[in-house]
Amino acid sequence: MRFLPLPMLLFLTDCAGRPNVRPVTGFDLDRYDGTWYEIARLDHRFERGLTRVTARYAQRKSGGVTVFNRGWSAKKRRWSEAVGKAYFRGRSDVGELKVTFFWPFYGRYIVFALDHENYQWALVSGGSKKYLWILARTPRLPAPLLKELVEKAREAGYDTSKLIYVEQE
Repeated sequence: MRFLPLPMLLFLTDCAGRPNVRPVTGFDLDRYDGTWYEIARLDHRFERGLTRVTARYAQRKSGGVTVFNRGWSAKKRRWSEAVGKAYFRGRSDVGELKVTFFWPFYGRYIVFALDHENYQWALVSGGSKKYLWILARTPRLPAPLLKELVEKAREAGYDTSKLIYVEQE
């Protein structure tokens, strides 16, 4: 099975209800580009059992973003990877994109909280309460910051008691 972390195939999720999130403004794709570590996520079949999950974003010369997702499956004893494309849903300074790994199906990718100063952490929604990711530029976040991000997610309507904290080593 292909690995589909981060908001992939989220067209299936409308029945889960929409969270109370709005995409960040002042979004800078140049600063967002690069590798992000998955710190925590809500469980879903696309990433079930995966550890050491990362997402790498790279701007495409033809427009949009290439998305490289990768995670380790201890059960299968191999890396699981997927490559997709993302495009802004509107203005490029608003943190909302549409992502596809299986054209013609697109899912929402909403950056609803972001370290605007240093681009070191982000909260990402798939547009449904079933999909949430806490991402960081490093494999770990300081405990007080992680607690603050979990609280933001809870306030947005996510059941944070079900978060999976991703092993990165």
